Amino acid sequence: MERSLDLFEGIILDQGRKPANEIGQQLGLKRATVFRIVKTLEAHGQLRTSQRGHYVAGPRTLQMLALIDRNRVQAELARQLIRKLAKMVGHTVHLGVLEGDMTTYLVKESGVDEALFTRENMQLESYCSGIGKVLLAHLPEADQERYLANGSFVRLTRHTIVDPGQLREHLKKVRAAGYAIDDREIAPDLYCLAVPIVQPDRSVTLALSVSSIDQGKFEKSFDALLKKLTQTAEQIARRLRD
Repeated sequence: MERSLDLFEGIILDQGRKPANEIGQQLGLKRATVFRIVKTLEAHGQLRTSQRGHYVAGPRTLQMLALIDRNRVQAELARQLIRKLAKMVGHTVHLGVLEGDMTTYLVKESGVDEALFTRENMQLESYCSGIGKVLLAHLPEADQERYLANGSFVRLTRHTIVDPGQLREHLKKVRAAGYAIDDREIAPDLYCLAVPIVQPDRSVTLALSVSSIDQGKFEKSFDALLKKLTQTAEQIARRLRD
């Protein structure tokens, strides 16, 4: 089974450029073994012939790939760690992603002492949310400038940053610090601390936050929250990578 999976992966990633026998040889497989595996996969619609001896993804493989929601897969892989963190800190924890210009909450796990208005699959403005600011801060410069140029930033509270120039400078500080704070910027009684989930190539497409409506408790435990949040983000990054 392991050899079959290795060969299947090699063929899919190669996208028909090399003959299946050459890919199999690189994996230490005999010609007869390669023939048996590819014919079985072809019969089940997982592979199809592109030219003599060359194979590409078959209709069943393509159908399965089309059904996969990458964000949902990542969310479910991270959920257990997020739930554990929420119980540990007693606050609400979110996992979010940038979709267009909006921040989408993929996971929400509530702590023991409070419940917030947010929900899974809900979208919030990125410029004034903790997760959104982390994700904006890690965008390529051209994409970030496009966001700043296109935005009509509404002042949701008296703390909301709405000037593009000020927001640009704020995002620079967020990236340098390694975390973002939403200090009553999206709602007058909501505090949020967010950190990036860094991929092996140093890109950031997901962020993790802890939110609270208890200002005193939030500020008093800020350093501990940041440490635990960062540790969980690193654990999630490893789980998604492995």
